[in-house]
Amino acid sequence: MDRSEVLFERAKKVLPGGVNSPVRAYRAVGMTPRFISRADGAYIWDVDGNKYIDYVCSWGPMILGHNHPLIREAVQKAVQDGLSFGASTAREVEIAELMIQMVPGIEMVRMVNSGTEAVMSALRLARGATGRDKIIKFEGCYHGHSDAMLVKAGSSAVAEGGRPSSAGVPADTAKDTLTARYNDLESVQQLFDRYPGQVACVIVEPVAANMGVVGPNKGFLEGLRKICDQEGALLIFDEVITGFRLAKGGAQEYFGVKADIVTFGKIIGGGMPVGAYCGSRELMQQIAPCGPVYQAGTLSGNPVAMAAGLAQLNYLNTHPEVYTDIARKADHLADGMRKAAEETGGKIRINQVGSLVAPFFTPDTVQSFSDAAKSDLSKYASYFEKMLRRGIYLAPAQFEAMFISCAHTGADIEHTLEAVRETFRELA
Repeated sequence: MDRSEVLFERAKKVLPGGVNSPVRAYRAVGMTPRFISRADGAYIWDVDGNKYIDYVCSWGPMILGHNHPLIREAVQKAVQDGLSFGASTAREVEIAELMIQMVPGIEMVRMVNSGTEAVMSALRLARGATGRDKIIKFEGCYHGHSDAMLVKAGSSAVAEGGRPSSAGVPADTAKDTLTARYNDLESVQQLFDRYPGQVACVIVEPVAANMGVVGPNKGFLEGLRKICDQEGALLIFDEVITGFRLAKGGAQEYFGVKADIVTFGKIIGGGMPVGAYCGSRELMQQIAPCGPVYQAGTLSGNPVAMAAGLAQLNYLNTHPEVYTDIARKADHLADGMRKAAEETGGKIRINQVGSLVAPFFTPDTVQSFSDAAKSDLSKYASYFEKMLRRGIYLAPAQFEAMFISCAHTGADIEHTLEAVRETFRELA
């Protein structure tokens, strides 16, 4: 028994499922999870000393690679002054000013502690500002584990309120969450038509990165903007994945579409626990203590997280070549994976947007969750196991993204593609 197996047996006695977040249990791939001991650059090591090229990157925020010296030094310096004050600090102001400079259309920022909290708060703001209760989300998009977001479509995806997708979520909460189909503007309009004057907002991942990687079709985001304007609803971009990763200004800059509220996650803390929601001055002044929409948090704007975030965002702001670099590497990786699939006769679709990549084990185009759901999950599980054995660390579930960082080298990409070719041959 290796140390990861021993630790997992211990963990199952004291942690539900042996983990603190369900995907870490490796159930989707039928394996024992790897327990990680350290990370540096593009690599992670497990407790048994195995080294992997990491394409999870802490689920996205490690855009500069793990343990980047600028971020590490900023954290070490901040820690010397204390871990938490529960009071305002200069760094909160500085990082908000920097975010406003980098992201189109935002004028005020409210810091929170996670992407889930950012989305939960953004939804409350949208409801408070519009005086409406219903919200529209998209099948297959993930926005954290708050009650309003743990909802699946009713019997008709475009005709009814949803049903809870988790025990403990009240049915009365779920009924106000309506579910449309990603990349299907007609399904959105039908919901507005069915509930006239009742929809507060539409929330969307601009790139759906929790069903693999599914990009918006041409005109989809623009269409959402138009519908929201016509219907008096707000448009929320959940940029926990895409924010500061697709571009300095996130998806709004990348796609040229403006949202009313934007949510961010751990990338603005250099990977530390942090989140934020942002919008116009008029909208954000609806939040307490300025306005009637209440939201608070003792650890919001934590000084150590703010130091890490400032270091990372300052680097991204002054080194725009980062985005060209990681997109180029992702292009090379995705093209190589497509070529490997073609050479081995595999029925595999490779999706890519910017530095986000995902394989689907289906021959069909993947433009929505129903398309993604056609992927052969057992094939993905085999793919994951074989790639892990070859030193490539991927997400232990089909419906996740691969993340490319500055730290990944050309040699890392080539090594990964060789592993892909060997694995695809074995799976053929």
